[in-house]
Amino acid sequence: MTESQPHVTARTWIGFAFMCLGMFMAILDIQIVATSLPTIRAALHIGADQMVWVQTAYLTAEIVAIPMTGYLTRLLGMRRLFVVAITMFTLASAGCAISHNFATLIAFRVLQGFAGGTLIPAVFSAVFLLFPQRSQGLATTIAGLAAVFAPTIGPIVGGWLTQTYSWHWLFLVNIVPGIVAATGAAAMLPRSPIDRHALRTIDSVAVLLLAVALTALEIGLKDAPRFGWGSLRVAMPLALFVVGGVVFVWRTLRSQHPIVELRNFADRNFTIGCAFSFALGVGLFGSTYLMPFFLGLVRGHGALEIGEIMLVTGIAQLVAAPIAVALEQRVDARVLTGLGFGVFAVGMGMSVTQTNDTDFAQMLVPQILRGAAIMFCLLPPTRLALGNIQVRMVADASGLFNLMRNLGGAIGLALIDTVIFSRSAGHARDIASSLRHGDVATAVSIGIPRDAFLDQVGQPIGPEVEEMVRPLIAKAALVHAINDAWLMLAVLTAVSLLLIALVRRGKQADQHASQRP
Repeated sequence: MTESQPHVTARTWIGFAFMCLGMFMAILDIQIVATSLPTIRAALHIGADQMVWVQTAYLTAEIVAIPMTGYLTRLLGMRRLFVVAITMFTLASAGCAISHNFATLIAFRVLQGFAGGTLIPAVFSAVFLLFPQRSQGLATTIAGLAAVFAPTIGPIVGGWLTQTYSWHWLFLVNIVPGIVAATGAAAMLPRSPIDRHALRTIDSVAVLLLAVALTALEIGLKDAPRFGWGSLRVAMPLALFVVGGVVFVWRTLRSQHPIVELRNFADRNFTIGCAFSFALGVGLFGSTYLMPFFLGLVRGHGALEIGEIMLVTGIAQLVAAPIAVALEQRVDARVLTGLGFGVFAVGMGMSVTQTNDTDFAQMLVPQILRGAAIMFCLLPPTRLALGNIQVRMVADASGLFNLMRNLGGAIGLALIDTVIFSRSAGHARDIASSLRHGDVATAVSIGIPRDAFLDQVGQPIGPEVEEMVRPLIAKAALVHAINDAWLMLAVLTAVSLLLIALVRRGKQADQHASQRP
């Protein structure tokens, strides 16, 4: 940062804590709704092919809002933007809770997503706008815990609310914290005037291009696993994303008043930090998707049980957080980033050997490793990306940095679904072939009793036997495909370590080196 920050008071910390509360609720909302989609579908009589839009509407609006946070911060000021966004989020949550049909619910989910999308980058930009460098590590940790702990406890909170009360409480739970966050932030955060010049110079065409491009990308990624990446239904929105994105970049770079300050990417460390944010998004969103997917479809656990098992990751994050803060102030960001992504990759790699019987005990160590690594994957890249950005550009940079994490998550989920659904059929054929050739180990591994299989070898397979074996093969094939997805995540995370060699050693790294005993 090139400009000095004001002295930090208790009032500033309290105001920042209210911002983190609002961001936490926005991220939590995505997860708790995901666990209860079947309940919402049944209550509102939503078609199976439409159910995905309950989440897609939110995520699409969110991904459009995130890069616009810089402009909205310049226009309204940090305090006013946060209060407006959390108020909109709270009102939209109430609207979702009282929705009686699919269209109304989707409309309120769009409002929820747009409001929630501004909260995440607003909080991370506040770290560098409100606090001097000596306090930024602690502030980033508080924000980071809120950002990564919410997806971890989301399944258990969602399952408990749905089981104990009703699906309406998935949205009603946001209201009281939303009011508290809006009121507290309005009272505690520093005030700034509205920039009317920013309102007069807004590039409406660029806003439209940004919205169309990112919406097309989200829709294309959503449909890719189901229809295939080469299908016209997927190729058209992805092509629209490419064209719209190229025109948006061209127009924005030529504009005197850009809606998003893309010139931040001229800073090498910012660009590399964004690449790490993208890689974290792939791994973080991917792992919190694969675990409930496996536990629900293979192990048959309910939402509450899944949440209880996944709570290990959140506990590991909390334990590792103070260690990450202490080291972040003393150790070169490149070393900590390598440690974080290396351990994260190992944690995902340990899940590659899951079987039909894998459960809490076998998932314990991988979860601990992934949870402990997350703060090291978040803190150093955040400082790497935003630590030396000029104050006037921090809000834009924060929006782009957080957008990359969400894009990583969206693309990662699409790749995971593609791997699972494309590899399952091949694994099923291989398992069936092994059984036909009398492979006892394969039979036992999918749940066929050894003696029963040996008695059947060489005999014609009757309809009853085929009916019994088919679901066992399907489940085993699904497990193998899920393991393939874990392997993909582990490899992509490990490959991201190569970026460390490209980091430019600057003032921050030198400061860390000089602080070492």
